[in-house]
Amino acid sequence: MTNSTTTFGMPDLAARLDRCTLEELDGLDFGVIGFGADTNVELYNAFESQAAGLSQQRVLGQPLFTNVAPCLNNFMVAQRFEDAQDDGSPLDDTIDYVLTLRMRPVKVALRLLASPGSARRYVLVQRQPR
Repeated sequence: MTNSTTTFGMPDLAARLDRCTLEELDGLDFGVIGFGADTNVELYNAFESQAAGLSQQRVLGQPLFTNVAPCLNNFMVAQRFEDAQDDGSPLDDTIDYVLTLRMRPVKVALRLLASPGSARRYVLVQRQPR
């Protein structure tokens, strides 16, 4: 799979991201944050690292909703992952959002992805043009 064929809105994106190499993830033009059931960050691509101003080394292994991005720890984001996990249902929602941590408010689109039985869940971040 080439990065030019992996887009923010494509169907079955979580499965495609699961198969990407780290180099392919780093070549994407949107942020990718992959995390496990414990909410610890397992993947943090170069695009998101640069856009958020947080190094991959600082983020990997840290709890997403408390240490990395507490601005996502609410009913709109974290709760949706929790509900999907509790229900055993898939999650694929795209929402308009404003990131506020460690930066001036930034309008983004978030895509929340989780599949029953998958070890990894994703928050994708697409920055909107100014």
